[in-house]
Amino acid sequence: MSTIAEFSIPAEEFALSETLERLPEMVFKIDRVVAHDTDYVMPFVWASDGDFESLTAALEIDPSVGNVELLTDLDEERLYRMEWVNKTRIIGHMLLEQSATVQRATAHDDQWDLRVLFPEQNRISATSQYAHEHGFSLDVSRIYDVDSAQRVRFDLTDDQQEALAMAVEHGYYDVPRDVDQSELAEKLGVSHQALSERLRRGTKGILEKVVLDTPADEDADRTL
Repeated sequence: MSTIAEFSIPAEEFALSETLERLPEMVFKIDRVVAHDTDYVMPFVWASDGDFESLTAALEIDPSVGNVELLTDLDEERLYRMEWVNKTRIIGHMLLEQSATVQRATAHDDQWDLRVLFPEQNRISATSQYAHEHGFSLDVSRIYDVDSAQRVRFDLTDDQQEALAMAVEHGYYDVPRDVDQSELAEKLGVSHQALSERLRRGTKGILEKVVLDTPADEDADRTL
């Protein structure tokens, strides 16, 4: 079964390490990435929250980066295409050897945080072994199957997930509503108060992640 792993890598062990050291306030998000071999990775990188003039100078002298091309220049962020030519063998290994897909990769200050989809759970162990053998400090924080992805993404409890799913299925959010909270609570076998709390907390969790774009899951819908 396809499995998602979330983990972190110290910035000093990964690409853009010197740039992040010089500009710790800068945030990098990977839009998508292509690996031609384990030593040659070409990502598309969004940069934000920093001095772009200083960033240009930092990228020019960062030994992990080559052939930087500015693709999009917006007021608060820029999109670059670049080559990672050093410290990125772990990404190449995941993409080429383990058939993984990097769904999210964000760097800020001293750490890279990644979410990676593996076709089989045993490939996560293989990646961890590879990291250990090649000097990467891979800290796996969470592993879950694809069916649980939405619940995990929005920090929903099982009860909140069930209540929200039931509410959508039975038309609670339709206009006009096909069912009210009392009817929905009866279908779930819970009190009206318990249902109201689950819907409120579950909806708040989703809105915080989607509308407010909280750091816990920045750009979660971008596929690399």
